[in-house]
Amino acid sequence: MTISDIQSTDDLVATIAQLFAARDLTALTNALTPVSPDDLVPVFERLSRKQRAVIYRLLAKDRAAELFELLDPPLQSDLLHGLQDAEVSQLFADLDHDDRLWLLDEVPAALATRLLRGLPEHERVLTSALLGYPQGSIGRRMSLEYVSTRESFTVAETMERVRARLADAETVYTIPVLDDSRHVVGIVSLRELLSAADDTPISQLMSAARMASAQDDAEFAARRCADLALLAMPIVDREHRLVGMLTIDDAIRILEHEESEDAARQGGTEPLRRPYLSTPVGALVRSRVIWLLVLAVGATLTVQVLSVFETTIAEVTVLALFVPLLIGTGGNTGNQAATTVTRALALGDVKSRDFARVLTRELRTGGMLGLLLGTLGFTIAAIAYSPQIGLVIGLTLLCVCTLAAAVGGCMPLIARAVKVDPAVFSNPFISTFVDASGLIIYFLIARAILGL
Repeated sequence: MTISDIQSTDDLVATIAQLFAARDLTALTNALTPVSPDDLVPVFERLSRKQRAVIYRLLAKDRAAELFELLDPPLQSDLLHGLQDAEVSQLFADLDHDDRLWLLDEVPAALATRLLRGLPEHERVLTSALLGYPQGSIGRRMSLEYVSTRESFTVAETMERVRARLADAETVYTIPVLDDSRHVVGIVSLRELLSAADDTPISQLMSAARMASAQDDAEFAARRCADLALLAMPIVDREHRLVGMLTIDDAIRILEHEESEDAARQGGTEPLRRPYLSTPVGALVRSRVIWLLVLAVGATLTVQVLSVFETTIAEVTVLALFVPLLIGTGGNTGNQAATTVTRALALGDVKSRDFARVLTRELRTGGMLGLLLGTLGFTIAAIAYSPQIGLVIGLTLLCVCTLAAAVGGCMPLIARAVKVDPAVFSNPFISTFVDASGLIIYFLIARAILGL
């Protein structure tokens, strides 16, 4: 039975909060019993840390373990802090070794060390092997539990290996083919094995393998896996020896994580890394305050520009009326270009070496947008005020849109070239830069045309 058979998520959350406040644990247990672990996930995301810890203890052991695996790593970390050491060790040991890495990235170093010490020897070796790869590399996200075969094996021999690993292998649908030195020489699917005769050599069935290096950026490898629509992709070392497999579910998880991070930074905040309603208010403040302080300092550039041209504004006060329009249009144009190019970088459509091509395209795009908006601005300002004021507004829009598009398109490429997250260099900084430079252009054009 699911939540939809009983009540909505909001209703269940309200019921839990009411029963929790009344300390009616029996009624709480009865309310949770019919709800599947999958449907409990959105409920847990809306509860407080204390409520989650108490309710988790009310679940049956098998349901609790299943729910724990479905939760985001930050929520898993919260639960670990509220459980006893024996329960923590068991939950951690029950996770797949690649899932443990996500959790270890969230917990304090002291707790991470204690969790690793509590693992069985075999699991500790597997987890430590992944920890040996660089932070952010696909080596830390790959699975070490897979089935491989040799090009000299037959279908029958390979199927025997598959059956022997069914209980612990993370995927059996894509099977890498190795030579005697463990180099990946091809790939074979379970479908091909099932449709072939038992005595067919694997060398006759295998096809070329699409691979990634364990040192590659996790987002790059995940994007490649998703773009190629692969169920799993071999991960190899520098000598092309197989070291693990990236499954499509892990690839999607990586991409969701990266895209959430990019979206947050483009909006001028740090990523929450957890559901919004389960994030403490203090964490929300910390995720935003640094960026607001940076932008506030940057905004002083705009104030300085206005003070420099104070006499110009005093002579023609109507110029002040168009300042919000011009800086808003410039900022929006730059943000549009930055968002487009940042996304193209993530998808691999453009590289840092395409700087000149991107600059040329954005100059042309910004120029055309500026021409359209400038014509409209000229017409409205000329009718409302005078042709001279209209000419100032039209030319400024043309120049500001061209500059903003060029800057917005190139900043993400510059960020990638210096190995900085392109999203960090995008919207907030571009808006600040374009605001200041746009005002300088505006008042210089006004001085030239109006003879101030």
